[in-house]
Amino acid sequence: MDKYDKLFNSQEILKQSLSSQEAVAATAIITESADSSLEDVDIEFLVDILWGFEIFEEYSDEDLLEMLEKLLNLAEKNGRGALFNAAKEELGGDFLEDAFAAGVSVIIDEEEMQIPRTKMPLIKSLQQALGIDNEDAEEIIEDVISAFEEAELEELLEEEDETIVNIAFNIEEYDSPLGNFTVPVPVDPHQGGKVQSQEGTVSFSDDQGTFLRIDYYSLPAKQMEEMEVIGQEEYLKSTLVNKYVPEEIVANLPEAQVEYSEYMAKIFEGSYFVLLYMPGGSRIYKTGNNGTAKKLDAYRGLIAFINGDFLYIVSSQRTFMDGKTTSFMKQEAVALKQMILDFVETMEFS
Repeated sequence: MDKYDKLFNSQEILKQSLSSQEAVAATAIITESADSSLEDVDIEFLVDILWGFEIFEEYSDEDLLEMLEKLLNLAEKNGRGALFNAAKEELGGDFLEDAFAAGVSVIIDEEEMQIPRTKMPLIKSLQQALGIDNEDAEEIIEDVISAFEEAELEELLEEEDETIVNIAFNIEEYDSPLGNFTVPVPVDPHQGGKVQSQEGTVSFSDDQGTFLRIDYYSLPAKQMEEMEVIGQEEYLKSTLVNKYVPEEIVANLPEAQVEYSEYMAKIFEGSYFVLLYMPGGSRIYKTGNNGTAKKLDAYRGLIAFINGDFLYIVSSQRTFMDGKTTSFMKQEAVALKQMILDFVETMEFS
Protein backbone atom coordinates (compact mmCIF):
# COMPACT_ATOMS: atom_id res chain seq x y z
CA MET A 1 0.00 0.00 0.00
CA ASP A 2 1.31 3.47 -0.98
CA LYS A 3 1.97 5.64 2.09
CA TYR A 4 0.13 8.48 0.35
CA ASP A 5 -3.02 6.47 -0.47
CA LYS A 6 -4.82 8.13 2.43
CA LEU A 7 -4.42 11.43 0.55
CA PHE A 8 -4.65 10.53 -3.12
CA ASN A 9 -6.87 7.40 -3.04
CA SER A 10 -9.23 8.29 -0.24
CA GLN A 11 -12.93 7.40 -0.18
CA GLU A 12 -13.72 10.62 1.69
CA ILE A 13 -16.10 13.02 -0.02
CA LEU A 14 -16.36 16.78 0.16
CA LYS A 15 -19.90 17.96 -0.56
CA GLN A 16 -18.74 21.48 -1.38
CA SER A 17 -17.38 21.98 -4.93
CA LEU A 18 -14.23 23.96 -5.67
CA SER A 19 -13.29 26.42 -8.43
CA SER A 20 -10.40 25.52 -10.73
CA GLN A 21 -8.13 28.00 -8.94
CA GLU A 22 -9.12 26.58 -5.55
CA ALA A 23 -8.39 23.08 -6.86
CA VAL A 24 -4.84 24.10 -7.81
CA ALA A 25 -4.29 25.76 -4.40
CA ALA A 26 -5.73 22.72 -2.63
CA THR A 27 -3.22 20.48 -4.42
CA ALA A 28 -0.41 22.70 -3.13
CA ILE A 29 -1.76 22.49 0.43
CA ILE A 30 -2.07 18.71 0.34
CA THR A 31 1.39 18.21 -1.15
CA GLU A 32 3.08 20.53 1.34
CA SER A 33 1.42 18.80 4.28
CA ALA A 34 1.72 15.23 2.94
CA ASP A 35 4.66 14.29 5.18
CA SER A 36 3.54 16.32 8.19
CA SER A 37 0.18 17.85 9.08
CA LEU A 38 -2.07 20.77 8.18
CA GLU A 39 -0.74 22.62 11.23
CA ASP A 40 2.67 22.78 9.56
CA VAL A 41 1.37 24.48 6.39
CA ASP A 42 3.05 27.85 5.84
CA ILE A 43 0.30 30.01 4.34
CA GLU A 44 2.57 32.96 3.47
CA PHE A 45 4.92 30.59 1.64
CA LEU A 46 1.98 29.24 -0.36
CA VAL A 47 0.88 32.78 -1.23
CA ASP A 48 4.35 33.49 -2.67
CA ILE A 49 4.27 30.25 -4.68
CA LEU A 50 0.76 30.67 -6.08
CA TRP A 51 1.19 34.34 -6.90
CA GLY A 52 3.71 33.34 -9.60
CA PHE A 53 1.07 31.39 -11.54
CA GLU A 54 -0.80 33.12 -14.36
CA ILE A 55 -4.15 31.83 -13.09
CA PHE A 56 -3.68 33.85 -9.89
CA GLU A 57 -2.38 37.08 -11.46
CA GLU A 58 -5.66 38.90 -10.70
CA TYR A 59 -5.57 37.82 -7.04
CA SER A 60 -4.26 40.11 -4.31
CA ASP A 61 -2.33 38.74 -1.33
CA GLU A 62 -5.49 39.13 0.74
CA ASP A 63 -7.53 37.16 -1.81
CA LEU A 64 -5.02 34.31 -1.76
CA LEU A 65 -4.84 34.27 2.05
CA GLU A 66 -8.63 34.13 2.32
CA MET A 67 -8.82 31.28 -0.22
CA LEU A 68 -6.08 29.25 1.49
CA GLU A 69 -7.66 29.68 4.92
CA LYS A 70 -10.98 28.46 3.49
CA LEU A 71 -9.31 25.37 1.98
CA LEU A 72 -7.45 24.60 5.20
CA ASN A 73 -10.69 24.77 7.16
CA LEU A 74 -12.34 22.38 4.70
CA ALA A 75 -9.40 19.95 5.00
CA GLU A 76 -9.49 20.09 8.81
CA LYS A 77 -13.23 19.40 8.95
CA ASN A 78 -13.52 16.84 6.14
CA GLY A 79 -10.02 15.39 5.74
CA ARG A 80 -7.26 16.02 3.23
CA GLY A 81 -8.38 13.07 1.12
CA ALA A 82 -11.81 14.65 0.70
CA LEU A 83 -10.23 17.97 -0.30
CA PHE A 84 -8.03 16.27 -2.88
CA ASN A 85 -10.99 14.36 -4.35
CA ALA A 86 -12.92 17.61 -4.73
CA ALA A 87 -9.88 19.26 -6.33
CA LYS A 88 -9.30 16.38 -8.75
CA GLU A 89 -12.97 16.48 -9.76
CA GLU A 90 -12.54 20.09 -10.88
CA LEU A 91 -9.12 19.84 -12.56
CA GLY A 92 -8.71 19.49 -16.29
CA GLY A 93 -6.62 20.79 -19.19
CA ASP A 94 -4.06 23.44 -18.20
CA PHE A 95 -5.41 23.51 -14.65
CA LEU A 96 -4.35 19.89 -14.22
CA GLU A 97 -0.78 20.78 -15.19
CA ASP A 98 -0.91 23.86 -12.96
CA ALA A 99 -1.96 21.67 -10.03
CA PHE A 100 0.98 19.34 -10.56
CA ALA A 101 3.33 22.32 -10.98
CA ALA A 102 2.01 23.80 -7.71
CA GLY A 103 2.69 20.51 -5.95
CA VAL A 104 6.22 20.41 -7.34
CA SER A 105 6.82 24.05 -6.40
CA VAL A 106 6.12 23.59 -2.70
CA ILE A 107 8.75 20.87 -2.27
CA ILE A 108 11.57 22.19 -4.46
CA ASP A 109 14.89 22.56 -2.65
CA GLU A 110 15.68 26.17 -3.57
CA GLU A 111 19.36 25.81 -2.69
CA GLU A 112 19.96 22.70 -4.80
CA MET A 113 17.28 23.62 -7.38
CA GLN A 114 15.91 20.10 -7.48
CA ILE A 115 13.32 17.85 -5.88
CA PRO A 116 14.84 16.25 -2.76
CA ARG A 117 15.32 12.51 -3.14
CA THR A 118 13.12 11.86 -0.11
CA LYS A 119 10.24 13.69 -1.85
CA MET A 120 10.38 11.75 -5.12
CA PRO A 121 7.85 9.09 -3.94
CA LEU A 122 5.45 11.92 -3.04
CA ILE A 123 5.76 13.55 -6.46
CA LYS A 124 5.33 10.19 -8.16
CA SER A 125 2.16 9.50 -6.17
CA LEU A 126 0.79 12.96 -6.99
CA GLN A 127 1.59 12.45 -10.68
CA GLN A 128 -0.24 9.13 -10.77
CA ALA A 129 -3.20 10.48 -8.83
CA LEU A 130 -3.60 13.33 -11.33
CA GLY A 131 -3.15 10.99 -14.29
CA ILE A 132 -0.16 12.83 -15.78
CA ASP A 133 2.17 10.74 -17.97
CA ASN A 134 5.92 10.60 -17.36
CA GLU A 135 6.92 12.80 -20.30
CA ASP A 136 4.55 15.62 -19.34
CA ALA A 137 5.55 15.31 -15.68
CA GLU A 138 9.25 15.65 -16.49
CA GLU A 139 8.57 18.70 -18.67
CA ILE A 140 6.51 20.38 -15.94
CA ILE A 141 9.21 19.70 -13.34
CA GLU A 142 11.86 21.21 -15.64
CA ASP A 143 9.67 24.28 -16.21
CA VAL A 144 9.17 24.77 -12.48
CA ILE A 145 12.90 24.48 -11.76
CA SER A 146 13.67 26.93 -14.58
CA ALA A 147 11.18 29.41 -13.11
CA PHE A 148 12.86 29.15 -9.68
CA GLU A 149 16.31 29.64 -11.27
CA GLU A 150 15.15 32.70 -13.21
CA ALA A 151 13.58 34.18 -10.09
CA GLU A 152 16.81 33.65 -8.15
CA LEU A 153 18.85 35.26 -10.95
CA GLU A 154 16.50 38.24 -11.07
CA GLU A 155 16.89 38.68 -7.31
CA LEU A 156 20.68 38.61 -7.58
CA LEU A 157 20.63 41.13 -10.43
CA GLU A 158 18.34 43.42 -8.46
CA GLU A 159 20.72 43.25 -5.49
CA GLU A 160 23.64 44.18 -7.76
CA ASP A 161 21.62 47.00 -9.34
CA GLU A 162 20.67 48.31 -5.90
CA THR A 163 24.34 48.54 -4.95
CA ILE A 164 25.02 50.62 -8.07
CA VAL A 165 22.00 52.83 -7.39
CA ASN A 166 23.18 53.57 -3.86
CA ILE A 167 26.49 54.76 -5.30
CA ALA A 168 25.22 56.77 -8.23
CA PHE A 169 21.69 57.92 -7.46
CA ASN A 170 22.31 60.84 -5.16
CA ILE A 171 23.01 62.89 -8.29
CA GLU A 172 20.80 64.48 -10.93
CA GLU A 173 23.54 64.47 -13.55
CA TYR A 174 25.88 61.70 -14.63
CA ASP A 175 29.51 62.67 -15.33
CA SER A 176 31.62 60.37 -17.47
CA PRO A 177 34.74 59.23 -15.58
CA LEU A 178 36.80 60.24 -18.61
CA GLY A 179 35.35 63.74 -18.54
CA ASN A 180 34.10 63.54 -22.14
CA PHE A 181 30.40 64.13 -21.45
CA THR A 182 27.73 64.81 -18.85
CA VAL A 183 24.05 63.94 -19.09
CA PRO A 184 21.02 64.55 -16.85
CA VAL A 185 19.84 61.31 -15.24
CA PRO A 186 16.64 60.51 -17.20
CA VAL A 187 15.03 58.15 -14.66
CA ASP A 188 13.42 58.66 -11.26
CA PRO A 189 14.45 56.47 -8.27
CA HIS A 190 10.85 56.64 -7.03
CA GLN A 191 9.82 54.76 -10.19
CA GLY A 192 12.46 52.09 -9.80
CA GLY A 193 15.10 54.12 -11.63
CA LYS A 194 18.55 52.54 -11.81
CA VAL A 195 21.92 53.79 -13.02
CA GLN A 196 24.46 51.14 -13.99
CA SER A 197 27.94 52.34 -14.78
CA GLN A 198 31.20 50.62 -15.61
CA GLU A 199 34.22 51.41 -17.75
CA GLY A 200 33.09 52.71 -21.14
CA THR A 201 29.33 52.41 -20.60
CA VAL A 202 26.41 53.72 -18.57
CA SER A 203 22.76 52.69 -18.72
CA PHE A 204 19.55 54.09 -17.25
CA SER A 205 16.39 52.04 -16.63
CA ASP A 206 13.23 52.04 -14.54
CA ASP A 207 10.06 50.09 -13.81
CA GLN A 208 8.16 52.05 -16.47
CA GLY A 209 10.09 50.36 -19.27
CA THR A 210 12.69 53.09 -19.84
CA PHE A 211 16.04 51.84 -21.12
CA LEU A 212 18.80 54.13 -22.37
CA ARG A 213 22.47 53.24 -22.74
CA ILE A 214 25.63 55.10 -23.73
CA ASP A 215 28.77 53.26 -24.84
CA TYR A 216 31.84 55.38 -25.52
CA TYR A 217 35.30 54.60 -26.84
CA SER A 218 38.37 56.79 -27.08
CA LEU A 219 39.61 56.82 -30.68
CA PRO A 220 43.39 56.55 -31.08
CA ALA A 221 45.11 58.22 -34.04
CA LYS A 222 45.33 54.91 -35.92
CA GLN A 223 41.55 54.49 -35.96
CA MET A 224 41.10 58.10 -36.99
CA GLU A 225 43.39 57.43 -39.95
CA GLU A 226 41.45 54.25 -40.80
CA MET A 227 38.20 56.22 -40.79
CA GLU A 228 39.67 58.80 -43.18
CA VAL A 229 40.71 56.03 -45.58
CA ILE A 230 37.42 54.06 -45.71
CA GLY A 231 35.10 56.97 -45.01
CA GLN A 232 32.98 57.75 -41.96
CA GLU A 233 29.88 55.91 -43.18
CA GLU A 234 31.73 52.64 -43.75
CA TYR A 235 33.65 53.00 -40.49
CA LEU A 236 30.52 53.54 -38.40
CA LYS A 237 28.64 50.75 -40.19
CA SER A 238 31.48 48.28 -39.73
CA THR A 239 31.95 49.17 -36.07
CA LEU A 240 28.25 48.99 -35.23
CA VAL A 241 27.06 46.08 -37.40
CA ASN A 242 30.16 43.89 -37.57
CA LYS A 243 31.63 44.44 -34.10
CA TYR A 244 29.30 45.95 -31.52
CA VAL A 245 26.08 44.10 -32.38
CA PRO A 246 27.70 40.61 -32.58
CA GLU A 247 29.84 41.08 -29.46
CA GLU A 248 27.47 42.98 -27.16
CA ILE A 249 24.05 41.72 -28.22
CA VAL A 250 24.06 38.60 -30.42
CA ALA A 251 26.58 36.91 -28.10
CA ASN A 252 23.91 37.03 -25.38
CA LEU A 253 20.84 36.81 -27.63
CA PRO A 254 21.72 34.53 -30.57
CA GLU A 255 18.36 35.10 -32.28
CA ALA A 256 18.77 38.89 -32.38
CA GLN A 257 19.00 40.25 -35.91
CA VAL A 258 19.36 43.56 -37.74
CA GLU A 259 16.02 44.56 -39.28
CA TYR A 260 16.92 48.00 -40.62
CA SER A 261 19.98 50.24 -40.99
CA GLU A 262 20.52 53.77 -42.23
CA TYR A 263 23.35 56.29 -42.60
CA MET A 264 22.29 59.78 -41.54
CA ALA A 265 24.73 62.22 -43.12
CA LYS A 266 23.17 65.37 -41.66
CA ILE A 267 22.85 64.19 -38.06
CA PHE A 268 25.89 64.69 -35.80
CA GLU A 269 27.91 65.37 -38.98
CA GLY A 270 27.37 61.75 -39.95
CA SER A 271 25.83 58.92 -37.87
CA TYR A 272 24.65 55.36 -38.41
CA PHE A 273 21.35 53.95 -37.17
CA VAL A 274 20.48 50.27 -36.70
CA LEU A 275 17.23 48.63 -35.59
CA LEU A 276 17.50 45.19 -33.97
CA TYR A 277 14.72 42.67 -33.43
CA MET A 278 15.44 40.78 -30.21
CA PRO A 279 13.24 37.73 -29.46
CA GLY A 280 13.16 37.34 -25.68
CA GLY A 281 15.31 40.46 -25.37
CA SER A 282 13.03 42.52 -23.17
CA ARG A 283 13.82 43.31 -19.56
CA ILE A 284 10.16 42.54 -18.79
CA TYR A 285 8.93 39.04 -17.93
CA LYS A 286 5.50 37.53 -18.50
CA THR A 287 4.49 34.59 -16.32
CA GLY A 288 2.70 31.85 -18.22
CA ASN A 289 1.09 28.58 -17.22
CA ASN A 290 2.91 26.44 -14.67
CA GLY A 291 4.47 29.61 -13.23
CA THR A 292 7.10 29.74 -15.99
CA ALA A 293 8.53 33.25 -16.53
CA LYS A 294 9.39 34.25 -20.07
CA LYS A 295 10.98 37.44 -21.35
CA LEU A 296 8.99 39.39 -23.92
CA ASP A 297 10.35 40.41 -27.33
CA ALA A 298 11.87 43.83 -27.95
CA TYR A 299 13.20 46.20 -30.60
CA ARG A 300 16.44 48.04 -29.89
CA GLY A 301 17.64 51.09 -31.76
CA LEU A 302 21.30 52.13 -31.83
CA ILE A 303 22.98 55.26 -33.20
CA ALA A 304 26.76 55.45 -33.66
CA PHE A 305 28.51 58.82 -34.13
CA ILE A 306 31.80 60.61 -33.53
CA ASN A 307 32.25 63.59 -31.23
CA GLY A 308 35.73 64.93 -30.56
CA ASP A 309 38.08 61.99 -30.01
CA PHE A 310 35.32 59.57 -28.99
CA LEU A 311 33.04 57.11 -30.72
CA TYR A 312 29.58 56.96 -29.12
CA ILE A 313 26.93 54.28 -29.46
CA VAL A 314 23.68 55.36 -27.86
CA SER A 315 20.80 52.90 -27.68
CA SER A 316 17.27 52.46 -26.42
CA GLN A 317 14.69 49.70 -26.65
CA ARG A 318 10.96 49.06 -26.45
CA THR A 319 9.06 45.92 -25.47
CA PHE A 320 6.14 44.66 -27.51
CA MET A 321 3.52 41.98 -26.92
CA ASP A 322 2.30 40.93 -30.35
CA GLY A 323 4.09 39.46 -33.35
CA LYS A 324 6.14 41.83 -35.49
CA THR A 325 5.12 43.04 -38.93
CA THR A 326 6.89 45.13 -41.57
CA SER A 327 4.75 48.19 -40.87
CA PHE A 328 5.21 47.79 -37.12
CA MET A 329 8.99 47.51 -37.61
CA LYS A 330 9.02 50.81 -39.55
CA GLN A 331 7.04 52.52 -36.81
CA GLU A 332 9.47 51.25 -34.17
CA ALA A 333 12.45 52.43 -36.22
CA VAL A 334 11.03 55.97 -36.37
CA ALA A 335 10.04 55.99 -32.68
CA LEU A 336 13.34 54.62 -31.37
CA LYS A 337 15.44 56.85 -33.61
CA GLN A 338 13.65 59.94 -32.31
CA MET A 339 13.87 58.73 -28.72
CA ILE A 340 17.65 58.32 -29.00
CA LEU A 341 18.11 61.65 -30.75
CA ASP A 342 16.11 63.43 -28.05
CA PHE A 343 18.27 61.78 -25.40
CA VAL A 344 21.55 62.69 -27.13
CA GLU A 345 20.35 66.31 -27.25
CA THR A 346 20.51 66.33 -23.43
CA MET A 347 24.18 65.28 -23.43
CA GLU A 348 26.86 67.95 -23.00
CA PHE A 349 30.20 67.03 -24.60
CA SER A 350 33.57 68.30 -23.37
